[in-house]
Amino acid sequence: MRHIISILLQNEAGALARVAGLFAARGYNIDSLTVAATHDPQVSRLSLVLQGDEEVIDQIIKQSRKLVDVLEVADLTARLHLESELLIVKVRTVAGNGDALDACLYRHRAFPIDESGDIRTIQFAGPGSVVDSFLGELAAVSSLVELARSGTAALERGDAVLGAGI
Repeated sequence: MRHIISILLQNEAGALARVAGLFAARGYNIDSLTVAATHDPQVSRLSLVLQGDEEVIDQIIKQSRKLVDVLEVADLTARLHLESELLIVKVRTVAGNGDALDACLYRHRAFPIDESGDIRTIQFAGPGSVVDSFLGELAAVSSLVELARSGTAALERGDAVLGAGI
């Protein structure tokens, strides 16, 4: 099962490596990992996406809470949450398919951020499954040249705040 784990940790050298190492030591491949400072520069939010058995994920979360740098941990999988990732992709336009490419971008609310000859660089954001779908449609109307994906960032919906008591 796919899990999205959100972790607040102290923004210190080595903190990320210790948390990621805990998951790797248990044999879990991390599908996506994003980390950045929060509104408090002393605290970073780490978002991990991985596949795993629920009981083992629960055990890893409990062990994560014991790490010195970890302030709070939550598995957002079963909670109402919002998630998004950024995609930047270069495509080569196919002669005669410009209108189809433009229609695809419009349908998905994606937009070009650069054009150089027959290469367009496009920016798109959305949940991972939507990014995958967009890439599939994009590949049908153009030639994918290069892409970069940011990985998933996620927050619980509503007024719930991870680490509210910190």
